Amino acid sequence: MRVDFWQNRSVLVTGATGLLGSWLVGELVDQGAKVTALIRDRIPFSLLFSRGLDRRIASVSGEIQDYPLIERTLAEYEIEIVFHLAAQTQVLVANRSPVSTFESNIRGTYMLLEACRHHPLLKSVIVASSDKAYGEADVLPYDETTPLRGVHPYDASKSCADLIANSYAQSFGLPVAITRCGNLYGGGDLNFARIVPGTIRSVYQGERPVIRTDGTLRRDYFYVRDAVLAYMTLAERMLTANAKGTAYNFSSDVPLSVLEITAHILKAMGREDLQPKILGENLGEIKDQWLCAQKARAELGWAPKFTLEQGLRETVDWYTHFLRGTRTAASG
Repeated sequence: MRVDFWQNRSVLVTGATGLLGSWLVGELVDQGAKVTALIRDRIPFSLLFSRGLDRRIASVSGEIQDYPLIERTLAEYEIEIVFHLAAQTQVLVANRSPVSTFESNIRGTYMLLEACRHHPLLKSVIVASSDKAYGEADVLPYDETTPLRGVHPYDASKSCADLIANSYAQSFGLPVAITRCGNLYGGGDLNFARIVPGTIRSVYQGERPVIRTDGTLRRDYFYVRDAVLAYMTLAERMLTANAKGTAYNFSSDVPLSVLEITAHILKAMGREDLQPKILGENLGEIKDQWLCAQKARAELGWAPKFTLEQGLRETVDWYTHFLRGTRTAASG
């Protein structure tokens, strides 16, 4: 990335209180960008607030589906670059509440893109899709030519948003690029139903971690700081290369089973004696799913900077500090 690229750039980040959004905002402001964040709910433990990042940015309160609000935000803050991360991201929530998921992930995407289409200062939009947009495929790893065939509510919502983004690029010339990442992990993810934070919390409490499936499902586990650099690299290249409608996979290229990522966490925490409890539940999830990131490496010159061991070490350190703080607060 160019050292001075982000200096005084006007950037909108939707989904700024999420795991990726919080880390992205932090990196953008550190590099001198003028960041505006769209925030639906104030989440006190989000890194956006716990790191004081909210005091270094402009914030707009509201829903991503609110077209007049998005249009006003783009105009008044003179936005040049948009990172669209706002979404309902939890698979189990999507299964319980598909309508709200479709409202956020699908309607929210086309409302944002329609507002962007009419904003004359816009230079690029990065839309966060997901590896789940591919659905289930026979050939692994998934590359960018793999058809989008999401079936379950969350997967289908990401397939739709992905296709809509490409439609705006091809039909209206909107400068949109699409990202598809593996399973993100890193400090600040407070959804303890996910395997990485859930395992770390169990081990910190001296308990055996719980694996809901049979532990054989294989996924990419992609460190959030690598994802931030991937998004920013893509946004920079959007201004110098013809990437409209282009999708890029970003991943570590190292698929791991649930049992394997759990073992890595236990090793990082020095508690390999705490063998996991395996529930063997059938949650209707895709068995094996991981990405090929060769296109991003070749066309963008991007590569992960952190090994799995480095990413997990930083992640364990963050949660240890966080959990120690919450325990102290509870006892005080």
